[in-house]
Amino acid sequence: MWLIYALLSAIFAGLTAILVKVGVSGISANLATAIRTIVVLIMSWMVVFLAGKPDFTSLSKKNITFLILSGLATGASWLTYNRALQLGPASKVIPVDNLSVVIGMVLAFILLRERVTVPIVIGGALITLGVLVISFNK
Repeated sequence: MWLIYALLSAIFAGLTAILVKVGVSGISANLATAIRTIVVLIMSWMVVFLAGKPDFTSLSKKNITFLILSGLATGASWLTYNRALQLGPASKVIPVDNLSVVIGMVLAFILLRERVTVPIVIGGALITLGVLVISFNK
């Protein structure tokens, strides 16, 4: 089931990039981020309440701390991504942004102590090579 959600995430992320590229045209990238954030905020709370009664008592201090940090990282990512799309071609910005896959893998190895395997290292290297080929050619 995780694979279906991961593939849907990739589809939505790809669609998001194109929609943002068109949406930031002629306006501040920061304003675009704020508008997107409001939409995500409303949509997220709708899903929380439509899925049933949320159990706020299950939140720990650790949950809250790390979710706040994640939210700050997301905000920084969106702000810089929107600006990059405003300034550069989507076909080059999107692959560079997707280096987040490799960065996330490295952080998972270091911080979460996930197992490093040869196929994962090869895959990460190929993703990095692909980004270099796509984004840094003339």
